[in-house]
Amino acid sequence: MQVARNTRVDRRVLDDFIAGRRNWVLATVRADGRPQLSPVTGALGPDGRLLVASYPTRAKTLNLRRDPACSVLVLGDDFGEAWVQIHGTAEVLDGEAGVEALVDYYRAAAGEHPDWEEYRQAMRDRNKVCLAVTVSGWGPVSTGGVPPEYAGA
Repeated sequence: MQVARNTRVDRRVLDDFIAGRRNWVLATVRADGRPQLSPVTGALGPDGRLLVASYPTRAKTLNLRRDPACSVLVLGDDFGEAWVQIHGTAEVLDGEAGVEALVDYYRAAAGEHPDWEEYRQAMRDRNKVCLAVTVSGWGPVSTGGVPPEYAGA
């Protein structure tokens, strides 16, 4: 039986937790106030921002241009692994700033590219943007399971 756990962590431990996890859910706010949840692949940038590659016409991008407040749920590869919810403010980076942020995203997610100029040009050709979330707060690193008070029952 897995017992639910909540572990409060500082920013250094949070960054270590995020660094190896790519499965995220980005929560933005629709124009009508309802949440928009988007499964995304994410990476922790060298400046501590959460980075997500996107396109200018995607709902998440449009929502963040209108209202930059967002939350990110960082999950493990296995649904039963630990997770953390992070809150922040996003900036939509496009143009050359977006291309360079996408280089940071790629490096953090996959390492070095064999041809960075080719990668940069592909991002320009696809009109990609980078969503960069500045972290303002986070919850505990949590695992699901039976609440501790019922573990012995």
